[in-house]
Amino acid sequence: MRQQLRLVGIGVASLAMTVALAACGEAGGGDDDENTEGGGGDGGGTIGLLLPEDSTTRYESFDRPFIEGKIGELCPDCTVQYNNASEDTNLQKQQFDAMLTDGVDVIILDAVDASATSTWVEEAEAEGVPVIAYDRLAEGPIEAYVSYDNERVGQLQGEAVLDALGADAEGARVVMINGSPTDPNAALFKSGAESVLGETAEIVFSQDIDGWDAALANEEMNAAIDSLGEDGFDAVYVANDGMAAGVINALQAAGITDVPIGGQDAELAGLQRIITGEQTYTIYKALRPEAEITAEIAVRLLNGEDFADLTPDSADSATDSGIPSALLTPVPVTVDTINDTVIADEFYSAADICTAEFADACQAAGIG
Repeated sequence: MRQQLRLVGIGVASLAMTVALAACGEAGGGDDDENTEGGGGDGGGTIGLLLPEDSTTRYESFDRPFIEGKIGELCPDCTVQYNNASEDTNLQKQQFDAMLTDGVDVIILDAVDASATSTWVEEAEAEGVPVIAYDRLAEGPIEAYVSYDNERVGQLQGEAVLDALGADAEGARVVMINGSPTDPNAALFKSGAESVLGETAEIVFSQDIDGWDAALANEEMNAAIDSLGEDGFDAVYVANDGMAAGVINALQAAGITDVPIGGQDAELAGLQRIITGEQTYTIYKALRPEAEITAEIAVRLLNGEDFADLTPDSADSATDSGIPSALLTPVPVTVDTINDTVIADEFYSAADICTAEFADACQAAGIG
């Protein structure tokens, strides 16, 4: 059984900061340019960072600045070459090829379509450029993989659905709005949720959503309502918070307000919906430790240093097995635990969440 790198509650952010063996200077942040220069110091090199999309708030607001900041701290003379693929696999391939042409030393890849990357990574390997799979396990000879235990994410989602149903969980009818079929994490979320829900509840509708698109999720929820009837289901599992917004809009338009619904990612809008009672739960995957562990692996690869202490786990892709990995542990969040999770970790502050529109709901919930 693989060793889990467990991060819970208020210790999530602080544990990540102990990962680095050495810190040089002050952490930097990202900017709007494709190339972000580090400060002075010895060493140097170029690390490529490829993220998959910009519709989800996490990538530009958290993943990118956390990765760039940690690289700047550990390697002030390093350059980060950044691109976002906007959910376009062909564009990401062009970006990947351009990085090889430009002579980057290491690539951090969060793939739009993990099944499309095998030849890309093989080409990088042939040129002596190691590739780190970030968040999604890309195919090909990956040097290391950093993510969360994504099947556990799905299990926590399923458990949260059943907890919300309480005494009505046995035999409950559940609609599943799943993630993108091009994202290997989505299959793990779905599998984990099904393993929990299937023991107690009945899955009466299940649909994968291309590109994690909230508008498509809204359409599929409307299709489920049309197929099953307004009283034909008792809860809705949604793979992430962004799509949960579209699903909730469909439910509200149909006058359905009494079914548990949740997502994941602990997006700000999702947390605010939890406070108002529109959404039941989310799953918190602290992005700083995921990003900073990845950044340190990249710097160590750049310097030819061992990183085994950062990758205590192992993962298998469709093309490779035994990939050195760090698989972090997710945390469920409800209205009762927002203070102890996302606020305690300074992922969001109470002020971020409790804007004027949500002030009364926050006060009633004891948020802050």
